[in-house]
Amino acid sequence: MEAYLALKVIWWLLLGVLLMGLAVMVGMDMGVGTILRYVGRTDAERRVALNIIGPHWDGNQVWFILGGGAIFAAWPLVYATAFSGFYVVMLVLLWSMIVRPLGFEYRSKLASARWRNAWDWSLFVSGLVPMLVFGAAVGNILRGVPFQFSWNMTSTYTGSFIELFNPFAILCGLLSVAMSVYMGAAIVMNGAEGAMQARARQLAVWAGLAAVVLFTVGGIWVSAIHGYVLARSPDPALAQTPLQQTVERAAGAWLANFRSHPILWLVPVAGYLGALLGIWAVRAGSAVVAWWLGALAWVGIIGTVGAAMFPFMLPSSAEPSHSLTVWNASSSQHTLTWMLGFTLVFMPLILWYTSWAFWVMRGKVSIQHVETDEHAY
Repeated sequence: MEAYLALKVIWWLLLGVLLMGLAVMVGMDMGVGTILRYVGRTDAERRVALNIIGPHWDGNQVWFILGGGAIFAAWPLVYATAFSGFYVVMLVLLWSMIVRPLGFEYRSKLASARWRNAWDWSLFVSGLVPMLVFGAAVGNILRGVPFQFSWNMTSTYTGSFIELFNPFAILCGLLSVAMSVYMGAAIVMNGAEGAMQARARQLAVWAGLAAVVLFTVGGIWVSAIHGYVLARSPDPALAQTPLQQTVERAAGAWLANFRSHPILWLVPVAGYLGALLGIWAVRAGSAVVAWWLGALAWVGIIGTVGAAMFPFMLPSSAEPSHSLTVWNASSSQHTLTWMLGFTLVFMPLILWYTSWAFWVMRGKVSIQHVETDEHAY
């Protein structure tokens, strides 16, 4: 039973790692799409921006697949409940992401300015919308999702599509977009030259400052909203369902873990340090350092949410005692064990291949390059 408890915690941590990887790698690509028409004032400059992430954007989608796959296999109740409640939002997310590869592949097939502008706007939408939805989803989870279970564990979502875009969720969505823009601007700053590099540098500074402000406002807001407290539940090492626990709501409850374990304050501190030092690195002209500090900021931001919510994964605002936690929403011990074995093999391979790809295809992308290379976007 102790092994099962350890596996639940390990997979909670691994899910956090996957979400951080998604935010950093996919968010960077989305950020380039969002800022494409700002950093690129001409067709050639926009092609430069697209070709900076051209060798990597499709490979980075593996983090999106891994995140969804991990939730599906390790936390099936979370997957089923969240994807049912957020069904319309998920469709919007998927539709926007379907347009993304089309924009990359078809944009330069015709020389028509109208054709290319249309695809530029599609890349803007497919960059902005997913990151806005990503942050808004986290905001809604912090507020609580209106669902409940029947006696046979069938979930019923009682909310509406409009309710998902409440003020707090929009704030979290804007924080996600700001960090995405920062990471996108940092990678463009690293790969471009001249005026494009200067624009990306300026945009990274403003996006970093916006992220600091939004993270601060969000933290103050979280301290005032009603969080969730696990008042009674079976032993965490036992297989269980949400119908066997008692959960209460209380103002400021999301800060309880920080009060009980002060060392956890280092997590939001990491978020602030990453963002503030990242701005300093951008101003100093060190794009690579700025990118890594942006990754640290993402780790701090997502880690702060995880530290505040533990052990909750999907709290219920309709019936708090039906909330999904690390203890009652996981797969069997057998499933988690096999998944961990595969993860220990394939995760290092993914990290190695990604690092190798970035190292091999490092360097600047010039207008001359995109105009003479027949394989360029």
